[in-house]
Order: sequence, then structure tokens, then C-alpha cells
Amino acid sequence: MNNIDKIIENLKQANQQRSEFVQLMEDFHNPYLVLIACILSLRTNDRTTYPATLRMLKLADTPEKMKGVNAIDLEKAIYPVGFYSNKAKQIIELSRIISDEMNGKVPDTIEELCKFNGVGRKTANLVLAKGFNIPAICVDVHVHRICNRLGIIKTKNPEETEFALRKTLPQKYWLDINTILVTHGQNVCKPINPKCDQCPISEYCKKII
Repeated sequence: MNNIDKIIENLKQANQQRSEFVQLMEDFHNPYLVLIACILSLRTNDRTTYPATLRMLKLADTPEKMKGVNAIDLEKAIYPVGFYSNKAKQIIELSRIISDEMNGKVPDTIEELCKFNGVGRKTANLVLAKGFNIPAICVDVHVHRICNRLGIIKTKNPEETEFALRKTLPQKYWLDINTILVTHGQNVCKPINPKCDQCPISEYCKKII
């Protein structure tokens, strides 16, 4: 990772437009809100997730309030996110657990977070990073794709990418790497037909497709 400092700096300086949902997650600084918003975002694009999150938060914004929300009302609020019916039940149930069994506090370890139904390492790491400001590497499809395309790692799936980056990426970048690469992936380094001619880090990229 000889060029990682230059890569990160160039991406930070690039005038990239963050999606409204990515910016919302940056602004939360609240583990519970990060957790439930991330659950909504799974298998759903940001354009759909952003307004759905705002509608959900009008119903409730704490585990104590959310546990009492009617599932049908929550389904209507978050529709049309993917698997909206399952997600509504999931959010209400984990809110009940947090409120009744955890004194209203979201766990601050990957192991405890992953005990919630439907919460995997990607979501758990995002909650630690954006909710608790604890160094953690949240790896989604953008982070996995771009790191492999750059040639800084060679992995087969996001979980392998997380552990590879834990070994090689300086910890000072852990909190921001997801936001930086997701924004880059949404705007420039797309899965198909990446805009290499507009890429601020093209000179450092091995362009492994």
C-alpha cells in the first residue's frame, strides 16, 4: 500500500457529490440510528433508502419509541425498500431487545451486534465507525470492488476484504474508508464502465476488472 496516502488524499480532495443517504449516515453520530438506517439500506439503493429513513424516523427515533410502533405502519413508512416487511419486524424486535434487555444501549462490539437477527459484519462495523467513532472497516460491494480493482488486495468477497484491510490499511483511515470509497464507487468507479478518464486516482490503479 505504498500509495495509500496519495489515494486517500486525492479522493478527499476530489469534488465528489455524496448521496443524501451517505451524508445522513455521516451526520447521525448515534449508534441506534446508524443501525436501523443500515438495516433499511441492505439490498436497496440510496435513492430509495434516504426518503424511507426519514419517513421511519418520523414514527420513532429511539428504541423505546420504536418497539411500540405498529409493524404495518412501519412497513408503509419504509416501502419500497427491499424486503420492507421483514425489515419492519426486524427493526421493531431489535428495538425491543435494546430497550428491554440492554437498558436502551446499542452494543459496541462486532460480536454482540452480530447477534441481532439480520445484522452481519458490514452493518456491525458501520455502527462502530459511524455510531461510536470506534475504528472499524465497513466493507460493502464498493469497498470490495475498488480495493481489488486498485490492486492493493486480492480477495474473493467482502469479508475477506475486511480482514485483508485490517492487516494492511493504516488505522487512521478505518473510520472514513467506507464513505470515501462508496462515494467514489457511486460516482466514478462504477462496476460497469468505470469513468477512468475522470478518476483522481487513475495513476495508482491497476484497473483489475
